[in-house]
Parts: sequence; C-alpha cells; structure tokens
Amino acid sequence: MEEKSNNNINIPNLADSDLFKFLNKFKFPIIIIVLIGLLGYTSYYTVNANESGVVLRLGRYHSTVGPGLHFKVPLVDKVTNVKVDFVHKLEFGYRTIEADIKSQYSTSNYENVSWMLTKDLDIAEVTWVVQYKVSDPMKYLFKVNNVEQTIIDISEAAMRLEVGDRPFDEVIGSGRV
Repeated sequence: MEEKSNNNINIPNLADSDLFKFLNKFKFPIIIIVLIGLLGYTSYYTVNANESGVVLRLGRYHSTVGPGLHFKVPLVDKVTNVKVDFVHKLEFGYRTIEADIKSQYSTSNYENVSWMLTKDLDIAEVTWVVQYKVSDPMKYLFKVNNVEQTIIDISEAAMRLEVGDRPFDEVIGSGRV
C-alpha cells in the first residue's frame, strides 16, 4: 500500500531556471521599459495628405493640425482625421452602381425622393447630386449633429421648394431647376 506512483520526479522546476531568475531579479526595470515603450508607441499619429486632424484634449477641442507626423499626449489627447481635400457626393433619386466610362445607375426604390409635385399639381421625377467639401474640420465635427443627414434634409427641402414653384413643362423642359 505504500507504493505511490510519483510522475513528477522527472519534471524540472522552471522557477530554478536562469530565465526565471533573471526575470524575477529585473522585473521592475523590465516593466518600466515596457511601459515607456508603450507610451512612446501611442504618443504619435499620422495625418494623411488630404486630411486635417482635430485634436481633442480631455474631450474638448484643442487644435487642428495639418498633414504629417505629429505627437500627442497618450491617454489625454484623441485625434480625429477629417478629409478636407475630398469632394463628398450625395445622390438623390438614384444611386451609382458602377462609375466608369459607361456608368450604371439604379433608380429603383428612390421614388419617395425623386417624385415631386409641381406648381400645376403634376408629378415630376427629379434627380440631382449635391457635392461638398469640408472647409473647417472643427465645425464639421462639432457644430452640426449628423452633418450628412442635415445636408440631405436641406437639399431635399430646397429642391422641393424650387420644383413646387415651377410648372411641369418648365421643370421637365429645361433639365435644370
């Protein structure tokens, strides 16, 4: 009954190895070096050529920076890149499926936007495009809630007002309102 099988006799104790002795002896300097490395890695950011970076310090607007490599205070600063040299495009009454020499468009399921009542109470199908560029990234991010939906609502209201003030023949005949 005294016979017990001890399978742990041949397994070496890893705590006695040189690596664990080294790590145990220098654990605080190693932790400090790793933390300094992480702080250094998270303290820089890149703003692309067609963007501006909006820097928030503790959640409040701090500055707007141009393209290039910049430094920030880790865990304090947050940077949001905004495309400023880019023409944003919103399509109304259709969607571009494939833009090419022979572009393909889809007009199905967009009737609620494109059908408009004219001055003489006829219905005209009107499609249009709105293009815009961001001139002030800080205002783009913080002065208007949901910028794209605001542009959609304003342009649709303006187009409906223009079409509603014109007779059907004028809306269809000119091609422009």
